[in-house]
Amino acid sequence: MKATAKLLATAALLTASTAAMAHPGHGEGGFTSGLMHPIGGLDHLLAMAAIGFWSVRQSQLMKNITPAFVIGGMVLGAGLAWAGLSLPGVETGITVSVLMAGILIATLARFPTAVGGTLVAAFMLFHGYAHGAEMPEGSTLVAYMTGFSIATLAITLAGRGLGTLMLKADNRFSRALGGVLAVAGAYLTAA
Repeated sequence: MKATAKLLATAALLTASTAAMAHPGHGEGGFTSGLMHPIGGLDHLLAMAAIGFWSVRQSQLMKNITPAFVIGGMVLGAGLAWAGLSLPGVETGITVSVLMAGILIATLARFPTAVGGTLVAAFMLFHGYAHGAEMPEGSTLVAYMTGFSIATLAITLAGRGLGTLMLKADNRFSRALGGVLAVAGAYLTAA
């Protein structure tokens, strides 16, 4: 019941943020742009939700700190973009993160916290770089970063909520979902 409540709260947050865009004045400073950027791309949505889903089967420590690795990687990547530094293969890194997250789910892979955390942060580095590079002109850096951090966290927690619900189901369902994500990632990589 607790997991369902968290999942519903996350969905409500995402819905409320979309509804807020209908009112003038909320987009000033870049907050709304930042909030909507992760939601607007299928690759971002799938990767962030998949990482949250995958984290449920990790150690308690890894499960608890995955959101910090997600946000940390995002902010570091955005910081690289804002500093004018180059990150080769950004789009490939983004789509491969979907592919790899799907494989991790499909194989029920478990990693030590240091390895899993590094992998998550590396995935999110590419996503963060894309977010930073696409910040609308005239946006306030802090407002934009706050927006995309909140959306990223909400998507990751929604994935974790779904993963928690799936723990009660047969592992074949999780494996199948991972397979679908891997295929989607492969398609996005080839497209």
